[in-house]
Amino acid sequence: MALKFYTIENFNLEDKTVLLRVDINSPVDPVNEKILDDTRIRLHSETIRELASKGAKTVILAHQSRPGKNDFTTLEQHAQELERILNMNIGYVDDIFGSNAQNRISQMRKGDILLLENVRFYSEEVLKREPSLQSQTHMVKNLSKSADFFINDAFAAAHRSQPSLVGFAFTLPSGAGRIMEKELNILNNALESVKRPCVYVLGGVKVDDSVMVIENVLKKGSADYILTTGVVANIFLAASGIKIGKPNYEFIESKGYKNYIKKAKELLKKFKEQIILPVDVAVCKDNKREDIKVKNIPNYPIYDIGLETIKIYAQIIRDAKTIFANGPAGVFENEEFSLGTDDLLNAIASSEGFSIIGGGHLAAAVSRVVSSGSINHISSGGGACINLLAGEKLPVVEVLKEVTLKYGDRKVFK
Repeated sequence: MALKFYTIENFNLEDKTVLLRVDINSPVDPVNEKILDDTRIRLHSETIRELASKGAKTVILAHQSRPGKNDFTTLEQHAQELERILNMNIGYVDDIFGSNAQNRISQMRKGDILLLENVRFYSEEVLKREPSLQSQTHMVKNLSKSADFFINDAFAAAHRSQPSLVGFAFTLPSGAGRIMEKELNILNNALESVKRPCVYVLGGVKVDDSVMVIENVLKKGSADYILTTGVVANIFLAASGIKIGKPNYEFIESKGYKNYIKKAKELLKKFKEQIILPVDVAVCKDNKREDIKVKNIPNYPIYDIGLETIKIYAQIIRDAKTIFANGPAGVFENEEFSLGTDDLLNAIASSEGFSIIGGGHLAAAVSRVVSSGSINHISSGGGACINLLAGEKLPVVEVLKEVTLKYGDRKVFK
């Protein structure tokens, strides 16, 4: 499928100032504030290096966590990591769009790279508003004066409408970076040319996202089977009349997911043959794993799918031609309960079908369990990926399309 927006090829970047939005939000140790994993920083290094090689003055916009979290911190260490990974000089300024930032930008020469401060230090960045309204913020108005182009490479945040993500598309010629381009190419092509049977493996604790995907793909008839794991499975088990035990009901209520049991009932009524539920689960009893048939679940927390379920699911996965997976099967961080997640990942890796892992915790588990090369695509953004699979429009992608309509079929912006 041809992309409907501009990419790096559409811009003559020689000696031009480019605002580049990336998503280098990384796990940070709450004690010493050290970055624990540089995966996202490495991913964006390709786009940053290319912009510099084309003679652009690259001004990077990024965020780290959000207000109130213990990993909400400055981007000074991210600049150091970028410098190490790229083996290039990376400037850093503890300002976003004030006089200090603007002075540093005005002093840049072609090929220079400057990382601005965490954009979420700016209160308006975390407000949810229509994209056109985000273009009226101080950040967008001030930084737009200092730039020629805007490149958005933050696919992992493409489902959010925030000033640094959507506002510049209304003030500057804008396009997609390499990560954004790659993700949308792969995901859209996979969705448009699904080979059957197509299997979705949905787990984790983000029930709202998964239920949205289940409803969308089954209504469209684009999925043959939905394999439920994690809290998603618990919701559907409860909806089917299974007593899942007091701790598991309480967890569902604490997350605000009680109403999804009713939604799951409706989906099971319509699509009972396609939505596959566990036949057994692993509960945590005295910190030990105990596999129990679903009809006999005791008042202990469910931490994984059971051994019999793993066998059934693994066979369905191995027979599939297309596999989308999002969310772990259980509390995989605990070795006793990592079996479901690990074995399903092994089944995906050994399947001949085209496989996509939807980022987040499951993507983190891949590197521990199988070779990443055995999965066709590991998305850099769980939330954005799952929204795309659910048929939702991504605000960042929509504004990039609007830019293309606004400027028309230009081969290169001078």
